[in-house]
Amino acid sequence: MHSDEPPVPPQPILLVTGMSGAGKTTALRTLEDLGWEAIDNFPVRLLGRLIGKDHPGRTPLAIGFDSRTRGFDPKDIVELVDRMSQREDLAVHTLFLDCASGELERRYNENRRRHPMAQGRPVLDGIKAERELLEPLRSWAEAVVDTTDYSTNQLQQVMRDRYHDSAPVEMVITVSSFGFARGMPPLADLVFDMRFLANPHWDAALREQTGLDAEVGDYIEADEAFVPAYERIRDLLLFLIPQYRDEGRSYLNVAFGCTGGRHRSVFTAERIAQALRDAGFSPTVRHRNLTTRAADELEKPRRQANG
Repeated sequence: MHSDEPPVPPQPILLVTGMSGAGKTTALRTLEDLGWEAIDNFPVRLLGRLIGKDHPGRTPLAIGFDSRTRGFDPKDIVELVDRMSQREDLAVHTLFLDCASGELERRYNENRRRHPMAQGRPVLDGIKAERELLEPLRSWAEAVVDTTDYSTNQLQQVMRDRYHDSAPVEMVITVSSFGFARGMPPLADLVFDMRFLANPHWDAALREQTGLDAEVGDYIEADEAFVPAYERIRDLLLFLIPQYRDEGRSYLNVAFGCTGGRHRSVFTAERIAQALRDAGFSPTVRHRNLTTRAADELEKPRRQANG
């Protein structure tokens, strides 16, 4: 009896290793941006437990490990991965990041970091010891990338070129509002300050309303600075978003701030999100301080508060 369901594709597994300082962290972060689930310094001997047989075809998984990883033994790793490669539900690949010893020494001296295998000796001694330890993995790995002459951006581009097929089809765009008086948003890529607009908080009839209410929107739009500012911001985003997408970005967070995060930033974020939808994008909208209680002390301009 044959099933009509299409076969489940094997789960991509990429093992990333190499010389300390050669760019493993940058490589894993780039893979994460491309849609991979990335785990660094995972004990490779536990890999079989991490990758069960019950959920094939899940998100691509990138595992980073090096000489600092607990239980690190190149021979055991080769044997384990060779066994895993026999599984039909997995597509296992290996990447080794290399770098010239002189360049690694320069990077460690520049960053003032301790090499994991130096142990009180000169950095170059630790690099030589690690290179000897990792030579079996370098010879065995499917792909070797030499990062000696790469900047961080160049290594990111190499990773995108090699593994972009796993990237999400559509970049995830988040448009948010926040109040500067309650702290900056931690993850914003682009921040627009809307505090130049007239503040609805000082209108008693609007104070307890928010940027989601029509009366507040009318008040903000009546400010002659709003329309030209909004149009410039909208056009800038419509230009920038395809550029970010073409550079391999998977996520983009655009934040609009005002003093309390309840009126001007909320209204502008909603308007911009609608403009992006009209242009064919699908943004998620978040209002961090929408339900925060209005407070006169927070809303006072700095010169008024100090004056």
